[in-house]
Amino acid sequence: MTKEKDYTQLTLEELIAEEKKIKRQDIMGSVFVGFLVGVMLFGLIMNGFGLLYTAIPLLIIAAVAKNGQTIKAKLKELREEIDGRGGA
Repeated sequence: MTKEKDYTQLTLEELIAEEKKIKRQDIMGSVFVGFLVGVMLFGLIMNGFGLLYTAIPLLIIAAVAKNGQTIKAKLKELREEIDGRGGA
């Protein structure tokens, strides 16, 4: 995992750049989950239930969802710091 950043030490511009980066990570995680759901649906329609098309994507979706929770927590903390400084 990456090292936690101390948002109080960053400038307002750095905070805004970090917010954009974290939002992009959140969007990419959502797109990836959507792709995996599509793989699951395709596999179910074409081949029925199977390990490759159901279990593996479900495990990956669970991992991405857990990571998404930490991303949302970081984004909330970052947003509070920006709002505390009176930023955009």
